[in-house]
Amino acid sequence: MSYSHLNLLHVIGAVFMGAGLIGVWLSDVRGRQVRDLVRFSEAIRNIGVFYNGLVFPGAILLLISGTWMIVTTYGGWSFYFLQIPWIAGMVVLFVFEFIEGNTVTRVYFVHLRRLTDQALEEGRFTKELVEARGAATPNFTHCLDIPLYLVIVALGSTKPMTWAPFFSAGAIAIAAAIALTLGMPRLCRWEPEEGRESAQFATFE
Repeated sequence: MSYSHLNLLHVIGAVFMGAGLIGVWLSDVRGRQVRDLVRFSEAIRNIGVFYNGLVFPGAILLLISGTWMIVTTYGGWSFYFLQIPWIAGMVVLFVFEFIEGNTVTRVYFVHLRRLTDQALEEGRFTKELVEARGAATPNFTHCLDIPLYLVIVALGSTKPMTWAPFFSAGAIAIAAAIALTLGMPRLCRWEPEEGRESAQFATFE
């Protein structure tokens, strides 16, 4: 397979992954805003659709095409690519995103969906669902997904030959994730119609 074909697959994978992450983000925001359990359930299910239908396939395309381009063009088996900051940076961030996305964020939303199904059976927001929805670590890693993805795209587009852009962009991404994690509960705050559990769920307090 030629480099142009591999590059096309790489771009398609990046588009799929980016679109999926944005879809996950918007569904999560919608889930934080609604006060109806059924609508919240739909938002959580949409998150699963975007992860399984776009994010994961896009990541696999990126993994296959990126690996093959490194092997055939950038001396992959000799690990020469590790001496090229923009390629090494993309690899490090992609591996981190891939592992984190499948061991923390995705697992968290699968757990959240199971708790939501249980809440639907009871017809109310359960204590377990309220507590899980306000978990700090998975919410932070979720907020980190898009900023890190943008850093990966920036590295591939600008191709810096020093490590300074990698570290500065990474620091900005982490700061953005912290700001989003702290700010989202306040940006999406609403007054529940009734029920203490709904109030806890709405404000994440």
